[in-house]
Amino acid sequence: MYEQFKTRAEGVSAEVYRFGTKAGALDFIVGFLEREGIADEPQAHALWTECPFLDGIDRQTLAGVAGLKFEITRDLAADARFGISQMQWALADTGTLVQDSTAIDQRLVSSLPAIHIALVPTSGILPDMPALLTRLHPAQSGYIAMITGPSRTADIERVLTIGVHGPERLVIVFVDDLGGAN
Repeated sequence: MYEQFKTRAEGVSAEVYRFGTKAGALDFIVGFLEREGIADEPQAHALWTECPFLDGIDRQTLAGVAGLKFEITRDLAADARFGISQMQWALADTGTLVQDSTAIDQRLVSSLPAIHIALVPTSGILPDMPALLTRLHPAQSGYIAMITGPSRTADIERVLTIGVHGPERLVIVFVDDLGGAN
């Protein structure tokens, strides 16, 4: 299902990567942030919201990444270049990411920065929406977010514009040993 998801997501301009371990994914993320010019200044910093990926990660190793922050506020998110969050599921048939975004931090880092880096457990890939609906419990979720590619709109004189209503880039990082969504 990974290959189907990758094909669909790349078809809507998402960037998709896969790593066997959290360590490999972390190396990629840090390298990506550095190549893209992360810095401790407005429009260049990154916000990383609390998520299972960070469990067991020595945050001291990340202290040397200038501009990487773990405190999330609306102002910081609006001024961030990068937002990093973890999604619970990925739908193979549409290339769509799904997350219980009841926590405001999740929504802020996935919708306000210009580049959203989405971490996904590879075991969270589902074939389609009916499979997702067997796992979602609406009574326990206040806000379910579904993301398919970078933000795009063509409602302004039918001209396609990227990044108007959200991130202009979506970088999806699948991690095999991240564990699974329920």
